[in-house]
Amino acid sequence: MGLDPAKKKDIIDDLVTFTESREFYSRIGKAWKRGYLLYGPPGTGKSTMIAAMANLLNYDVYDLELTATTSKSIIVIEDIDCSLDLTGQRKKNQKWLSDEERDGKQTEKEIGGGRSVGGGSSRVTLSGLLNFIDGLWSACGGERLIVFTTNYVEKLDPALIRRGRMDKHIELSYCSFEAFKVLARNYLKLDEEEGDDHPMFATVERLMKEMKITPADVAENLMPKSPLDDADTCLSRLILAMEEAKEAAEMEREVAAARKLVEEKEKKVVGMVNGSPENGVAPH
Repeated sequence: MGLDPAKKKDIIDDLVTFTESREFYSRIGKAWKRGYLLYGPPGTGKSTMIAAMANLLNYDVYDLELTATTSKSIIVIEDIDCSLDLTGQRKKNQKWLSDEERDGKQTEKEIGGGRSVGGGSSRVTLSGLLNFIDGLWSACGGERLIVFTTNYVEKLDPALIRRGRMDKHIELSYCSFEAFKVLARNYLKLDEEEGDDHPMFATVERLMKEMKITPADVAENLMPKSPLDDADTCLSRLILAMEEAKEAAEMEREVAAARKLVEEKEKKVVGMVNGSPENGVAPH
């Protein structure tokens, strides 16, 4: 997958350390589990990351189906900001409570919008989900990873993603140049030396500093569309797509700036008509 090599190594080291920590978790008296929060814009590889984690560890993957889970498993809740209504922040008058007390206050909070079963909506309480992460079930068995993915981490309730529940937060963002080189070598069969010296790489690097593109979009443009497509053809297609996206983004910014200018002028005119002091016109 298209991931910065340093970040990839950090994640692999963390996963391997977890799998080798049975005695450590037993010694400290904690359930042998670890939570991962994967967040970032659509197309940045969150689902691919889960598949890569399962492949690396040879774990089974369960999508919020808890009754049949075993040890050496990854339990996944994808797009938690969409499927579960966990977007409410703690009430201000609860800020002095402990984590456990604040969590208890949410027992009656309903989580709607889940997967429909038989035409109805599945409904769970936040308390129930927290019990899933912290409670008796989680202490039975061991060597489990719990993974949440979201495009909008800022919408999630802090109680759900605090350390101890989601232990490692991994941001999967737009494609970096280092990640692009990994994708290019894989998709275009370039060796490391050839890839770094390819004449088109400099153009890609420049464009990546000027615009944002997801690893999914990079991969789609690097994928050969016919048996005749070579590395230059695929890279040219990627560069063209990046240039078009850059122009579209610039046009959107110009339109937004023009709209803002018009709105400011309209406000100024309204202020003058109404005799608003803040616009330099004293009321009559």
